[in-house]
Parts: sequence; structure tokens; C-alpha cells
Amino acid sequence: MSVAAAIRTRDVGELPSRRDEDWRWTDLRGLIRVLPEASEAFTGTLSPGPFDRLAADHHVLVNGGDARIDVAPGKKTLVALRLVSRGACAHASRVTINLGAGARLRLLESYESDGASVCQTALTITLAEGAALERIVLAQDHEDAVSVSQAEVRLAPTADFGQTIVASGARRQRLETRVVHPGGRASARMDGVYLVADKRHTDHTTVVTHEGVDGTTSQLIKGVARDQARAVFQGKIIVSEGADRTDARMGHHALILSDRAEVDAKPELEIYADDVSCAHGNTVGAMDEDALFYARQRGIPEPEARAMLTEAFIGQVIDRIWFEDARNVVRKWAAERLRV
Repeated sequence: MSVAAAIRTRDVGELPSRRDEDWRWTDLRGLIRVLPEASEAFTGTLSPGPFDRLAADHHVLVNGGDARIDVAPGKKTLVALRLVSRGACAHASRVTINLGAGARLRLLESYESDGASVCQTALTITLAEGAALERIVLAQDHEDAVSVSQAEVRLAPTADFGQTIVASGARRQRLETRVVHPGGRASARMDGVYLVADKRHTDHTTVVTHEGVDGTTSQLIKGVARDQARAVFQGKIIVSEGADRTDARMGHHALILSDRAEVDAKPELEIYADDVSCAHGNTVGAMDEDALFYARQRGIPEPEARAMLTEAFIGQVIDRIWFEDARNVVRKWAAERLRV
């Protein structure tokens, strides 16, 4: 099953459904009865994107298209990649990113839509030896949109990959990252934050496959669901046979702020090597009422106290963003949504 194939052929039978284990909580075939017409070329103007002021190099894809970002060996650059959907349409985009040996890239990636669009973005990311990439993703889709982003990442030895995905959900929103990890002192940081409200849905799915010795992975996902929203976390770390001395840690923690919100979590470790250090943790619960009471006793109104405590809860993930300017953008974005 393929979202891109379904968009190309307008055949809803190509969409993934709950029968596909990876998609059982984000059923597209059961949701979409007829796919929208293909997107037309966009001729209007766009307001500034969330990261525009931070980067001089911009790649903007409106209603589909292709982009390629190459960073030469030893070079350092900052790129804003903006993926925009305008109108009730369907389209697919493809982005190819290659980093040469010792290259450095900060990728500021954003998703936005203004209606009932159906879109899929495929990213292929390759890091050569000693290359480093920090990928910061801000997904702020329309409440009626269906948005799927699928990244395939391949690391070389001594490469350093870090990402933070921040999402507010959509009618259906899936942000998927699959990493092929060679070991060889390469490292991967796979973080995320979700803030979903109303009837929005978000799905964070990650798979990291360790194929060689001496590799590290660190993952921390935190989220908040309220109203009738639904959040999904599926994280899998695979340690292949022979990938000894792998150090892999995964944590997912969520707050549910209403009786009708839902969080589905599936953290997994598959380990086929002996000499490893791996762990995962998962918690889903309500806000600490004692902390809320303590704040209210000091004169803080309840809505403000709830927002303050929630901001502190997700702040641990935001603080792990290496790029300070982007960290400030994300922190402001999160604070605005928590005080709505």
C-alpha cells in the first residue's frame, strides 16, 4: 500500500488501512472514500513561513514538486524547506538530501495547509562519514487535511543525525522516519513533541535499524492530547545480529487532558545481539493535580497554571534542539497553542 501511488492513480484501494499493522491506528482507506483532484500549479503569494527569517537558502514546494539539497564535503549550511498545500487537492512531493563527508546541515522543515488536501512527502536523506544534520520539523496542518511525511535516512560511520518533530495534528497526520544506522560511532537523536486538540489526529512512527557495532540512538517523545484528539506513537529500535555495543534509549510520555482524548503507544525493541545497552519507557497519564493545586494556591489562574505545567512537561524535548534560534521559534509556537 502506498499513499503516493493512491494519489497518482486516484485509487483509494492503494491507501494503507487498519489491516496494515503499521497503519492500524491511522487508517486512511477507511477515512477517504474519494481522493481529491490533482493539485493545480499555485500562482498566488505566500505569507512568511515559520523559519523564513532564520535562513537565506529557501526551498518552497507548493502543491507538490521535487527538491534537491546537496551539501559538499566539509561545507556548512542552513536551509529552510517549506511544504505547502493550497486548496482541496491531492499531490505528492519528493525531496532528496545528500551530505558529503564532514558536511554540516541545519534543515528547518515545515508543513502547512489551508483546507481538505491530501498530500504525501517522501524524503531521502543520506549522510556520508563525519557528516552532521539537525532536522527540525514543524507540522501545522489544517484540521481537515490529510498529510503524510515519510523520511528514509541512511547514515555512514561517524555521522551525526538529530531531529525534532513538532506537530499539532490534522484530520490525519503521519510523520514517519526510518533510519539505517551503521554503528561505527554514528549517532541518532529522534525527538518529538505533539500538541493535539479538538478532533485532530497525529501519528509519530519511527524505526531505527542498527546494523553495526558501536552505534548510539537516543529518543524522547512527549505529547499532550485534549478534547477529542488522538495521538499515536510507534517507535521501534532494531539491533541486528553482530551490532554489538549498541547503546539505544527510547522514551515516550504523554498527558491526556480530557476524558475523550486518546493516546496509542507502541514502543518496541528487537534485539538480536548480546553485548548491548538498550531500554525503553512509556507513560500516559493525567496532569499532576498536586502541582496544579500548588500553583493555584499561589494565585495563578487555573488555565494559566495548566499551560505553565504543560509547557514545562514538553520543555525537556524542546531544550534538546541544538540550534538556539529554531529552539526559540518552537518554544514560542508551543506556548501559543498551550494558552488557547
